[in-house]
Amino acid sequence: MPTIVQLTPPGRGAIATALVEGPGALDVVTTRFRPAGTRSVSTDGSRQLIFGHFGPTPGEEVVARVHGTDAVELHCHGGHAAMARIAELLGQSGCTPLDWRDWARRHHPDPITADAHVALATARTQRTALVLLDQFHGALRRSLDEIQQRLQQSELSAARRQIDALLARAPLGLHLTKPWRVVLAGPPNAGKSSLINALLGYSRAIVHCQPGTTRDVVTATTAVDGWPIELCDTAGLRQTKQPVEQAGAAMAHETLLAANLVLLVFDGSQPWADPDASLVALRPDALIVHNKSDLPPAHQPSRPGGLWTSALRGDGIEPLLQTIAQRLVPDPPLPGEPIPFTADQIDALRAAQSAMVHAKSAHAAELLARTSPPATAPESTRPSLGWTPQA
Repeated sequence: MPTIVQLTPPGRGAIATALVEGPGALDVVTTRFRPAGTRSVSTDGSRQLIFGHFGPTPGEEVVARVHGTDAVELHCHGGHAAMARIAELLGQSGCTPLDWRDWARRHHPDPITADAHVALATARTQRTALVLLDQFHGALRRSLDEIQQRLQQSELSAARRQIDALLARAPLGLHLTKPWRVVLAGPPNAGKSSLINALLGYSRAIVHCQPGTTRDVVTATTAVDGWPIELCDTAGLRQTKQPVEQAGAAMAHETLLAANLVLLVFDGSQPWADPDASLVALRPDALIVHNKSDLPPAHQPSRPGGLWTSALRGDGIEPLLQTIAQRLVPDPPLPGEPIPFTADQIDALRAAQSAMVHAKSAHAAELLARTSPPATAPESTRPSLGWTPQA
C-alpha cells in the first residue's frame, strides 16, 4: 500500500505539501480528489498542477501534482488541521503514514547523504547549513572513500592522519544541529543577567540590584559569528543559608558541568576576594569577564586578566562575542571540508582509529565500510519535488 509523508514542517504556514507514494498512490488519491475543472487527475500531462477539493464536500482545497501512478504531491493550505484531515482521509483509504526522516533515508542510498538531508532541517544558522550542505554534496563521503582506498593500498600513515583530522572536527560537527552551551556564572550581583541581555540584544533575564534575584537557570538561544549558542544565566555562587538560593547555586554548579564554555563574570568595581579566586581555580578553562566597567574599577594586583565589559553601556560586548566564537570554533572549516556530524559517524571513526592503533588496518576498513551505501543499493525513486539542497 502507498505511504503518505508530510514534506513541509508541521505548524501554521501558507502551504503544506504531502507526498502519496507507492503502488496504487494515484488510485488512492483519485478516490478522494475532485478536480475543479474538466481536467482529470491522471498520468496524462504528468507533473502539471490541478486544482480541486479533497474529501467530502466542501473538502480541503488542494493542488495535485502527478508524478506517475506511484507518486502524487498534494499541496494544501498550511496548518496542522488541514494536513491532519487529508492524512486521516488517506489513512481510511489504506495509506500508511511515514515520517519524513524515514522517507529521506529511504530515498538516499548513501546514509551520509540521508543524514545530511535530515540534519539540514534542524540547522539553526546559514553558516551551519552551508557546512551540512557540503556533506550532503559528498565532502565526508569522498574523505571516507579516500581513507578506505589508502587502507587497501597499505598507506596506513596517511589514512591515520586523515582519520585523526576528521575526529578533530567531531565537536564542531555535533554542534551543527545542537547549539553550544555557554554558561554565565559568578558571584551574586556581578551583572550576569544584564550581561546575558546585552549579549542577546534584548531583555531575557530579570535584572535587579538585589543579590540572589536569579534562582533558576535562564536560557536563550542566539548565534555568534554564525554559530548557534545557548546562553545560560545561572544563580550567583556564594555561601548562603537560604534554602531556595542554595538550590539555585546547586543547579548552577550542575549547569557548569554540562557547559561547552564557561564565562566567569565578576564585578570589576568590587575588590577581588578569596571566593572569586576559588571560582577561577574551580574552572581554570573559563573565560573571565570583569563587568561594570562603567563604574570606577577596583584594580588589584591579585585580579586575574580578562575581558572588561559594561552591560549597561555596551562596552566590550563585541570583543566578548568575538572571543566566545574563537573559543568555541578556533579554526573554522573551509568551504567543502569534510566534517563528521552524527554520533554514529564519529563512533565509526573512533573505532577505526583504535583498530589502527592496534595494527588492525583490515578491521579499520571494515568499520568504515559500515558507513558506505549497501553494495546492492537500489536506485532512488524519489520524484523531483522542486527543491534540492543547493550550496
